[in-house]
Amino acid sequence: MAKKQKNIRLWFQATWFAVTNGYAKGFLEGKIYKGQIKYVCVPGLNCYSCPGALGSCPIGSLQAVLDSGKFRVSCYVFGFLMLFGALLGRFVCGWLCPFGLVQDLLHKIPLFRKKKNMPGHRVLKYLRYVILVLFVILLPMTVVGITGMGDPWFCKYICPSGTLLGGLPLLASNPTLRSAVGFLFSWKMFVLLLILFVSIKYYRPFCKYVCPLGAIYGVFNPIALYRFSVDEAKCIHCGKCKSVCGMDIPVWEKPNSFDCIRCGDCKAACPTGAIQSTLDQLRVKPYGGIKQPDIEK
Repeated sequence: MAKKQKNIRLWFQATWFAVTNGYAKGFLEGKIYKGQIKYVCVPGLNCYSCPGALGSCPIGSLQAVLDSGKFRVSCYVFGFLMLFGALLGRFVCGWLCPFGLVQDLLHKIPLFRKKKNMPGHRVLKYLRYVILVLFVILLPMTVVGITGMGDPWFCKYICPSGTLLGGLPLLASNPTLRSAVGFLFSWKMFVLLLILFVSIKYYRPFCKYVCPLGAIYGVFNPIALYRFSVDEAKCIHCGKCKSVCGMDIPVWEKPNSFDCIRCGDCKAACPTGAIQSTLDQLRVKPYGGIKQPDIEK
């Protein structure tokens, strides 16, 4: 059951990636799609500069408008993040993020002894909030050039997804860009290769320690429409949910942890069916009624 769940999720991630990055002409010509739908954000960390990208990354869009004064656009970006956060929380990370798929595939490579967390995990997991506040919000707003505009600091100096899915494909098909490569691209390649290498041994290090988008969505996990609950009457505290959880969450205690990416592995592994999602609780009965939660008398 757990293996089937993992396969379903991988295929779903791959399909979503193909749909949101389906501009094949961009990969062939080394050009970015600039049609009308490019103004629409997609929920995952999907780089604007990817030749196949049909939509924009919410983090990139957020940085682009924080110092622009275009409040209508910035309200759209904030509203977009709040909408998907309130509906799905970090389900986006587990099912709809291209770079999440990359890390999942790398972790399957049969090298090294697999571990969930890096050394210093308890401290490192707060790094993504520092990156969110500093590189996504404060620096783009406060460090400006002679034009009065700031840089997209996270995208420019950190984001490995942009390097992998945007920078490398564009360089591969565009000789002019290759001739302009300098120190900044070398730095971004170092960051990318480091994260890719570490992902082989540790489960989703970028999601756990770096990603500002995951930091935003995670805050919504406890209140999102799609969330988990544990039936205390069924839970036998066997620990199987935590043993299969790549994010290393004690699900029986924190089913809606900020770290949970809603992969569903814990649900699939639970021997008593104690872990449920809000969709499970609202599923339609065969005779057409709706399953209602138990009410204490």
